[in-house]
Amino acid sequence: MQGNSGKKFLDYITIDGLIGGNQDWLPEWDMHMGGCAAVTACDVCMYLAARKNFSSLYPFDCRKITRSDFVKFAAIMKPYLTPRYHGIDFLEIYLLGLSQYWRDVKFADYKLEGLSGFVNFQIAREALIDQINRDLPVPYLMLNHSDPKFEDLEWHWFILGGYEFHGENIFVRVITYGEEHLVDFEKLWNTGQERRGGLVRIF
Repeated sequence: MQGNSGKKFLDYITIDGLIGGNQDWLPEWDMHMGGCAAVTACDVCMYLAARKNFSSLYPFDCRKITRSDFVKFAAIMKPYLTPRYHGIDFLEIYLLGLSQYWRDVKFADYKLEGLSGFVNFQIAREALIDQINRDLPVPYLMLNHSDPKFEDLEWHWFILGGYEFHGENIFVRVITYGEEHLVDFEKLWNTGQERRGGLVRIF
C-alpha cells in the first residue's frame, strides 16, 4: 500500500468476544492498576501465536483464547514486566522484559527495537505503516499529553492495530481494555510534553 490512501486493520485476536487483553481482568492489585505493559506483551505473543503460528510464545490454546487463560498468561508475563511505582515508563524496560521472555521460550524469529517519541512524526508514521503492512501489532507507550482528549491514554501502554487515511491525515486503531478507537496519529504522537514514550518495532 503506497501513498496517503487506504486502510489496513490487523486480524486481531479476540478473547471471549472482546478485542485483545484487558488489565481490568487481572486479580492482583498491582497488575490491575499497572499491568498495561505486561498486557500488551501478552497480546503481542498471543497474536504471533495465533496469526503467525509461533506457538511457543503462548502456553495455552491460541485457537481459542479465553479470559481465564489470558489471566494465567499475564501471571507468567508479570516477572518480566513487573509494575513499578512509576510504571513501565521507558521503552528500554519493555524491550528488555519482552526480549527476555522470548529468550526463555527460545523464540528468535523476531527482534524488538524502540522508536523514541522524540523522532519526527514522518519517521514514526512510516514505521507504523511498515509494521502494520507486515501484519504485526505495534506496542505503544504514551506518557503525558498536552491535549486533554488523550487523558484516558496517559501513562499507558496499548496496541496500535491498524491505520486508516482520512485525506492527508492518518488515523490509528488504538486497542486497549478490550476496546478499539480510531485516533489521529499525528496528534497522538506530538504530545507537546518533555517526557515522551514511543513505539516498539518488531522485525
